[in-house]
Amino acid sequence: MAGEDRVQGAGQSGQLDFARPLTTVDVVIFAILDDRLQVLLVQRPAGEGEPFPLSLALPGGFVDVAKDRDLAACAARKLKDKTGVTSPYLEQLGSWGSATRDPRGWSATHAYFALIPADAREITSDARWCPISGGKVREKLAFDHGDILTSAIQRLRNKVEYTSLPAYLMPAEFTLPDLQRVYEVVLDRPLEKSAFRTRILSADIIEPVAKMRRGPNRPAQLYRLRKGREPVYFVRTFNPPE
Repeated sequence: MAGEDRVQGAGQSGQLDFARPLTTVDVVIFAILDDRLQVLLVQRPAGEGEPFPLSLALPGGFVDVAKDRDLAACAARKLKDKTGVTSPYLEQLGSWGSATRDPRGWSATHAYFALIPADAREITSDARWCPISGGKVREKLAFDHGDILTSAIQRLRNKVEYTSLPAYLMPAEFTLPDLQRVYEVVLDRPLEKSAFRTRILSADIIEPVAKMRRGPNRPAQLYRLRKGREPVYFVRTFNPPE
């Protein structure tokens, strides 16, 4: 029985007497920069005994039982440490674990992905933005972070097909063409302008601000994401232009 297993696995002091795996949280942080989908990567330290020294990796680290009330809190802490922002959208992606993924021992990581606005550019000195092309980055990543990144890109693109997630990638104020362009960058294909506008406005996820963007063409209405608005799930995917 499970209860008997727990008793047999504990010593007289109540401490577990079997080996515990290394437990970490890694965060795939996405942003749209220079009209491209990019991911934040960090350079690993070069100290003695450090696995994959100086390699690029996803931001993350060990769960701190004194600070982290749960896995999501750990992911939010790692995100704040590297970018100085609290993501408007953070989602658990999955778990990866094996005896071989980390040379220090049996390891399990719980991965999240986060979306941050394009104007949140303050990052730590060991971090840098890397563009995604063909569903991956050019750089080779430490551990199994390449597999985690691939899964995160697939999850993001699949959900963008039928949700309002790209709104969380927008700066504080933006136009409807700006938002459509972010959808197109993530999906890597054009969208039909009129249908996109109708769907976004009817979803009530953005609201106009008392400003217009002025340029060489006619002024464009500026919008912002409604405060506290949860993601919207559409009944149909977005269509390309005919």
